[in-house]
Amino acid sequence: MNEAETRAELIDPALREAGWGVVEGSRVRREFKITLGRLQGAAGRRNAPDIADYILEYQGRMVAVVEAKKASEPVTQGLGQAKKYADKLKLRHAFSTNGKGIYQVDMLSGREGDVAAWPTPDELWGVLANGTGPSAGISDDPEVGGSGWVERFGTIPFEDKSGTWQPRYYQDLAIARVLDTIAEGRERILLTLATGTGKTAIAFQVAWKLFHARWNLRRDGQRRPRILFLADRNILADQAFNAFSAFADDALVRIDPDSIRRKGRVPTNGSVFFTIFQTFMSGPGDTPYFGDYPADFFDLIIIDECHRGGANDESTWRAILEYFSPAVQLGLTATPKRDVNADTYRYFGEPVYTYSLKEGINDGFLTPFKVREYRSTLDDYTFVGDDEVVEGTIEAGTYISEDEFNVTVEMRQREAHRVRTFLEAIRPTEKTLVFCANQPHALLVRDLINQYKTSTDPNYCHRVTANDGKIGEQHLRDFQDNERSIPTILTTSQKLSTGVDARNVRNIVLLRRIKSMVEFKQIIGRGTRLYDGKDYFTIHDFTRSHELFRDPAWDGEEMDPTPPKGPKGPKPYPEPPDTPPESIPADPRPLVRIKLADGKERRIQHTVKTSFWGPDGTPISAEDFMRLLFGELPRLFKDEEELRTLWGRPDTRQALLDELAGKGFPMAQLVELQRLIDAEKSDLFDVLAYIAYNTPAQERTARAAQARASFDRYDDGQRAFLDFVLRQYVQAGVEELQPDKLPVILQLKYRSIPDAMRELGDVARIRSTFVDFQQWLYR
Repeated sequence: MNEAETRAELIDPALREAGWGVVEGSRVRREFKITLGRLQGAAGRRNAPDIADYILEYQGRMVAVVEAKKASEPVTQGLGQAKKYADKLKLRHAFSTNGKGIYQVDMLSGREGDVAAWPTPDELWGVLANGTGPSAGISDDPEVGGSGWVERFGTIPFEDKSGTWQPRYYQDLAIARVLDTIAEGRERILLTLATGTGKTAIAFQVAWKLFHARWNLRRDGQRRPRILFLADRNILADQAFNAFSAFADDALVRIDPDSIRRKGRVPTNGSVFFTIFQTFMSGPGDTPYFGDYPADFFDLIIIDECHRGGANDESTWRAILEYFSPAVQLGLTATPKRDVNADTYRYFGEPVYTYSLKEGINDGFLTPFKVREYRSTLDDYTFVGDDEVVEGTIEAGTYISEDEFNVTVEMRQREAHRVRTFLEAIRPTEKTLVFCANQPHALLVRDLINQYKTSTDPNYCHRVTANDGKIGEQHLRDFQDNERSIPTILTTSQKLSTGVDARNVRNIVLLRRIKSMVEFKQIIGRGTRLYDGKDYFTIHDFTRSHELFRDPAWDGEEMDPTPPKGPKGPKPYPEPPDTPPESIPADPRPLVRIKLADGKERRIQHTVKTSFWGPDGTPISAEDFMRLLFGELPRLFKDEEELRTLWGRPDTRQALLDELAGKGFPMAQLVELQRLIDAEKSDLFDVLAYIAYNTPAQERTARAAQARASFDRYDDGQRAFLDFVLRQYVQAGVEELQPDKLPVILQLKYRSIPDAMRELGDVARIRSTFVDFQQWLYR
């Protein structure tokens, strides 16, 4: 009896007998795909995903994972996988079974052992309600807020957008944690999830369930809740408004100053309201608009990007949150606890759920990246008097650091060199964000890009900053539209560092030094969103900002922040509405403009260094990557002869590449390593042989000539076919030898598969010829 038969004949009937899929509210999910598998950075290839054989659900929650093996295997054969998946899914119950026996693990208490029969849905739920789990320790009294509400939330299905949306496992967990915490009666809740992981989608599903369950502050189950989504930028409020479109039109309300002034009052008819802090803080005279609402008007307030000041003791925005203190307040942030956002964590408390950037990349829900580090002879500068001062004054001997360029000193030729350098490094059609020192710098860089671009479109590059107003917002919307290729590049300083949902960003260029880890992670998050055909994105760093990757705070354990200073009372109201920080001049000193002496610009030199994404999810140098790979290779093959044998057949070669990728050495990085060791005309085999055994690389042309020596084994038609294959191999590399390339090669050579079969024989013979001859390349 194989595994499929074991499931169908033994496990499935036993689960049904215990009530799974029969008892109302219970569900059995088979072949549950937990992760997508990390992108390898080449042709859409991924590591193997994590797939659980069974997930048992009850009351809308995952409650147990089951790993199944065929009846002839030991009952605990799948136990390691079951524990791994239970840990990832934060489940208390894990089971391993061969259909004849059942082995159960309590992930909380550590107890494990054989059980006689499958527990019923109510039995597993009861354990959770009395311990630690989705409904742990929650009162049964709906008036108090407890498992009555948890179960009520569970009866409300996710809004799946007509079957096109299902929550990722971490989204499911985040939603459950928020709803459980609300059911417990907690009033301040924090979620910390990396940029690009769908915080707005999570907020929507929480609102959807609360709305349809008729939860409100009175917890009487009679009135639908009033929910406020609060952001600090109009584009974020607009994005959220669109993301909540499944609600009825009359339930959604966009609060803005113009409509308030026209109607003479704040809107109150609706269920889900969207606005920005600045709108709420504005108002006639000294009376802010938020004060026109009763303090208990909103039942739930969702604060987007809450780390940016809404909970800060010194922030004027804090007045809004304190005024609406009766409401449950849910903070959303992408930044783990740091000293710069200590007030946020102090206000909301520890996050009820955290999902990091590293987890997102390793699970395959976020796009990995590589870093290209640029160093030049003009990264810093000392004025010695031989260059022309076009504007302003500067003393001879003055030293200008990276941080001072474009703030106190502008050197157009330096910026032009950097622009030309990164334009040569990117494909002209790749969407790119360029982060500049300030708004004037972003304007200069925009103009330089449009001067040096190869595109003929006058709208190729635009600046989007706070001062660009509505036209800048339109440029951003056009950039976000994946159906549009223009504008291709946007320059900015602060405005696009967070909250911009542009999925097809392929390059992030850093022309100003990023010192804040919070801002750095936000900027990196601009490129992490998944998009078809996007295997990775590239960070082009001219300012050594990538050194933040080496900081222990980079996706490491959360650090206890420096104790903040004592709180100050909130200021009553802010000054200008809707003004991001970048519009405030950072330095009032006049800018010094310097023109390099004749011939100096031609002498600017730069070097480029590529960093690799290490197996532990952190960027490392090429040398460290090679050292780690050297240590791993002996575990995969015992000697060079075995490597030749494995590499000589497509199936074993792919298995080896998959195993390498699974250990953190994806093919894209091996190809990059191939370039660094000057073996671009060689085979990936030569990269592995060089690292493992210091074997000199052999060019593909030589390997092809070696393989042609074996042609006497084949007839004329086969020789002509194999000669064509070898020409493709020499031109493009070992990827052309994969079986999935065979149909393409046949069509290129013979125009159609039937024509190829007339020349070469049936499909089995063609495939055998294609596969078997490859061994001669590596002898």
